[in-house]
Amino acid sequence: MANTTVTAGPNAQGESARTSGLDGTTTIGDGVVAKIAGIAAREVSGVYALGGGAARMVGSIRDALNSTDLTQGITVEVGEKQVAVDVTIVAEYPVALQKVSDEVRTAVYQAMHDLVGMEVAEVNVTVNDVRLPSDDDQEGEQQEGRVR
Repeated sequence: MANTTVTAGPNAQGESARTSGLDGTTTIGDGVVAKIAGIAAREVSGVYALGGGAARMVGSIRDALNSTDLTQGITVEVGEKQVAVDVTIVAEYPVALQKVSDEVRTAVYQAMHDLVGMEVAEVNVTVNDVRLPSDDDQEGEQQEGRVR
């Protein structure tokens, strides 16, 4: 597993890139980068869930156990200076899919830039499904008919 490492020290012009005055490195694990991307994507209005069908099924079980996987639907490639992120989403109907994709891309880009401190090579968004309001109604009807 690759990790991103940020080194504190003088830059090419001899100016210090450090804010604390201490030399050293900071290593950020790929899982942390993926988690930050997942949180950013989930905060976008119009995103119902992240991940494909099987991942969402496992995710719903994890949610029931209060163990949400914030990296679900996120794949990252971390280099020395750049990061590439792939995000798979389920959109709410009737959001404009291109608009929600652009907003996810912007949110993930900002999070990678501001929180991780890396250049973003690309953020690819795949809309895997659309959640219809009637989906909740069907789930409720199925549960009402069960023996309790």
